[in-house]
Amino acid sequence: MVSRVSSLPDTGPVSQADVDAWLNGLRERRPAHDVELLAKAATLTREAHAGEPAPDGFDRFLSLLYTVDTLDGLKLDVESLLAAMLSEMPGHPRYDPAAVRESFGPVVAAMVEQGSRIRELSASGAENVDDRGVEKLRRMLLGIANDVRAILVVLSKRLQLMRRLKVLPPDVQRRVARETQLVHAPLANRLGVWQLKWELEDLCLRYLEPEEYTRLAKQLDGKRREREAFVADVIERLGAACRDAGIDVELNGRPKHIYSIWKKMRRKRVDFEQVFDVRAVRALVDTVPQCYEVLGLVHSLWRPVPGEFDDYIAHPKPNGYRSLHTAVVGDDGKPLEVQVRTRDMHEHAERGVAAHWKYKESKQHDDELERRIEWMRRWLEQQDDEGQPLETTDEDAEYEASRIYVLSPQGKVVELPSGATPVDFAYAIHTSVGHRCRGAKVDGHIAPLAQSLHSGQKVEILTVKEGGPSRDWLNPHSGYLTTSRARNRVRQWFKQQDHDEHVAIGRANLEREVSRLSVPKPDLDKLAARFNFKTSDDLLAAIGRGELSAIQIANTQAERARRDAAAIADREIPEKLRRRTPPREAGGAGQVVVDGIGDLMTHMAKCCKPVPYDAVVGYITKGRGVTVHRHDCAVVRKMDAQNRARLIDVDWAGNQQDSRFLVDIQVFASDRKGLLRDISSVFANAEIDVLSVNTQSDRRHEQANMRFTAEVADMAQLSRVLERLAQIPDVIDVKRQVS
Repeated sequence: MVSRVSSLPDTGPVSQADVDAWLNGLRERRPAHDVELLAKAATLTREAHAGEPAPDGFDRFLSLLYTVDTLDGLKLDVESLLAAMLSEMPGHPRYDPAAVRESFGPVVAAMVEQGSRIRELSASGAENVDDRGVEKLRRMLLGIANDVRAILVVLSKRLQLMRRLKVLPPDVQRRVARETQLVHAPLANRLGVWQLKWELEDLCLRYLEPEEYTRLAKQLDGKRREREAFVADVIERLGAACRDAGIDVELNGRPKHIYSIWKKMRRKRVDFEQVFDVRAVRALVDTVPQCYEVLGLVHSLWRPVPGEFDDYIAHPKPNGYRSLHTAVVGDDGKPLEVQVRTRDMHEHAERGVAAHWKYKESKQHDDELERRIEWMRRWLEQQDDEGQPLETTDEDAEYEASRIYVLSPQGKVVELPSGATPVDFAYAIHTSVGHRCRGAKVDGHIAPLAQSLHSGQKVEILTVKEGGPSRDWLNPHSGYLTTSRARNRVRQWFKQQDHDEHVAIGRANLEREVSRLSVPKPDLDKLAARFNFKTSDDLLAAIGRGELSAIQIANTQAERARRDAAAIADREIPEKLRRRTPPREAGGAGQVVVDGIGDLMTHMAKCCKPVPYDAVVGYITKGRGVTVHRHDCAVVRKMDAQNRARLIDVDWAGNQQDSRFLVDIQVFASDRKGLLRDISSVFANAEIDVLSVNTQSDRRHEQANMRFTAEVADMAQLSRVLERLAQIPDVIDVKRQVS
């Protein structure tokens, strides 16, 4: 239980004398400047809430003083106390955020706003979530708090409400207690504020399980004298042993809170008498070596219980908790728990977060402290037998940092990846909601569908009765979708649409690409099998849906044609011209490999201008080496038997990075001013050199027929430049000219 630091009246109203007495008590522990700020905040709050009752009927201003008093007992800084004092101001007619920021600083103003938001969401969220969804709610509340102290203010306020819950109707008691048990107590546990956690849990049990609470309270009270006498005897014997060993030790009994006893009895299915740590003694010393000396004395005085020793000094818990825990058998045959720690360790264990929020007269920013707080906010909610948080892995921390938690209009908590949009949220609610999404409201205001959401926001999706998603949502640069679930649902929707339409679109796209690149028409049945489609129509439909690109299919067909042509050429070229010497790379830039002929120079035929990886064949000329033609070149097709005997097998070399190849590009467009300039810009932006231009204009029909001879690196670059040329306004057709 958090003990009071100051003396405050039990009921309101609060007089000025009461406030002055409270402030005088603070002056004994805090600097005068801080007390002046608290006095200023108290005056502002008292004037705003004069005579105003809290929801529990308690004086609102007095409730705020108790809240500040609790935080002062936890040794939080003055900013936390100011935020608690002003925590009821949001929503009040006299509340002026700018004035609060100017008078008390931006940090306090931000904590006041965050605390108000956390209280609102914790109440509305807990009423609408089940046990499975409440963890998302807890994480959401941690996520919206940029400053963890705002949550501590909320927890302290909740403790004041729970302490006065008995004056409210039974149904309200159960509702508030369940909300506290689901949300607030686990948050206190996650942040390591054990004193708040224990009292909140006990008070929740009191109203949710009144019979069990009363029975355990009576058992504890009935055994109190016996337990107190036993603990006093242990303290006397252990203290004497420590004095004889020259160890300065502070010994005291540690009561176990009722909720923890009840939970352990249920988990282990044991009776009250079988709970080991109902009787416990804590020993505080100055140094770590003294901890182990005291532990040895304990084991020499009483028999240790096997398997009940934990060394959290050598192996601290992730939250920094350090102590020695052991269980021994007392003289009466009943178990006793003994904890041994240094006084510094005790301060951390008792104060939790407060031990790391030591009051700072210096206003310097503490980076290490900020990292510590960020880490603490990601703790898991589970606890072990000693009431400490379980270990958290690095993966858990990374997971928490990458998730957000938002609310639906009905209060359902939805978990999404960081950066998720309203469209992602719509698909997380239901696939049909995502398909029919046409707009969104975030916290009551219309928001863009590509806007990133943040933890704590309430999102409402605006839908139409019928409809489907937009293809723009699949554009990765549009920012509409970030989750794979949503993207898969959108793709599946388009996949299920008119199959015939997709087949037609895919056929048109493929024919256009084949024509542009001047590659042979593909064998769709063979290509369908290669890409794991059952039929050629399925392949075309995939192209129409955008799952495959037409250029990918065209390049695949070009590569297949090249291999087929090489096989044909191998059969047609005379044996005497093949395999005389090892193959070599020729052409000066490693463009082609000549198979069977050594020391021959090669050059590309100007009639068809082959480009990697066109199907090619070599022709042995008289005095000019080997001329490389496309296999379907008109010149090669018209050769007689005598010339065909001079054909030789050639292939493209593996490395084409530094090679350049001539290609003719035909552009047919509506003639206009600036057309040539626009086309030249495309070549320049693609870093493609144009060696010659032949332009013919038909003024009667206002049309232009242009032929460009350019240097390209490979088929992929050619495809890209053809696509960009086709997008120029007034361009009707673009394709590669091969003869």
